[in-house]
Amino acid sequence: MTPDPRRMAALLCGYCLDVQPGQLVLVRSTTLAAPLLLALQREILEREAWPALRTALPGQAEGYWAAARDVHLDSLSPGERAETETADCLLTVQAPENTSELAGVDPARMARAARSRAEVRELAMQRRWCGTLWPTAAGAQQAGMSTGEFAALVERALFLDREDPEAAWGELGERQAGLIERLAGAEELRIEADGTDLRLRVGGRTWVNSDGRRNMPSGEVFTGPVEDSAEGRIRFTIPSSPRGVAVEGIELEFRAGLVVGARAERGDAYLRETLATDDGASRLGEIGIGTNFGIDRPVGAILFDEKIGGTVHLAVGRSYPETGGTNESAVHWDMICDLRDGGRLSADGQTVLESGRFMDERRGDAAPTLG
Repeated sequence: MTPDPRRMAALLCGYCLDVQPGQLVLVRSTTLAAPLLLALQREILEREAWPALRTALPGQAEGYWAAARDVHLDSLSPGERAETETADCLLTVQAPENTSELAGVDPARMARAARSRAEVRELAMQRRWCGTLWPTAAGAQQAGMSTGEFAALVERALFLDREDPEAAWGELGERQAGLIERLAGAEELRIEADGTDLRLRVGGRTWVNSDGRRNMPSGEVFTGPVEDSAEGRIRFTIPSSPRGVAVEGIELEFRAGLVVGARAERGDAYLRETLATDDGASRLGEIGIGTNFGIDRPVGAILFDEKIGGTVHLAVGRSYPETGGTNESAVHWDMICDLRDGGRLSADGQTVLESGRFMDERRGDAAPTLG
């Protein structure tokens, strides 16, 4: 069982990317997403645009890192730069054969490559872009679910189980707009949970309504914290697997916006190397609030886990300029704090989210869920 590839392709090319005639659409994935890739090719062609499919083979990433020399770590492929400059739309489809494929790669090598690719990442951010996921057996194993259960969760998360997915995303966008209206005037946010008491300022920053136009699934509102404002400590209770490296039990301590203490129960070396990538990697670039209640459990993919309704996430590294954030870095790593078991998010002392439920500002009790 998998999501209907034609419906998913239509959602991605229409609602997310708004593919227009004559555009070049660059699609990156693996061969395991073949049903979706073929549907995407057809959808793009029917829109009189040009598909460019870049499909990685099983084991290709592991083999690349094993054979890569200094030149591959410290410089950028001219072909990648040219392709990114030429493309009008960029779509990345996660479809792993092995979610731990890069577990044995030296984190310092990954950090070097991230620095060298900063330029092409900035180019990509200037294009119309979207990231999504196609369910695979490896993804299901990572989530601790059967293949069928995982595929059903993906379908729900993308609202592909709804009669009109685009309309459902539009409705969520409207509800998120109401949340943004409430947050827009806030000066300070406070996150409280087990092992967590963190304050940060967001006054003067712009909140963004992430309603599926970029990431699919989406379901979050986010902004860029004032760069020198984070004070306190936070424990991220949902494991994170950036680039397939398992990192669990992350604890960060902030002073004047800077990480001054960091540890992880698993993946500690990766955490420390990433925070040392550049000057901006140890400051916050984003705070986001998850609103997608179609995702009811972590699955080990940040794309999904950061959207879980009733959670918050912080990203170390690069800010999104549209929020007013100014932090620059080759890193953007989202870490998720689960507030569904007694946690609390407040804005200027008023509770916004408690124990995974959004609070009604006027009545002071739990409001209907956003997702």
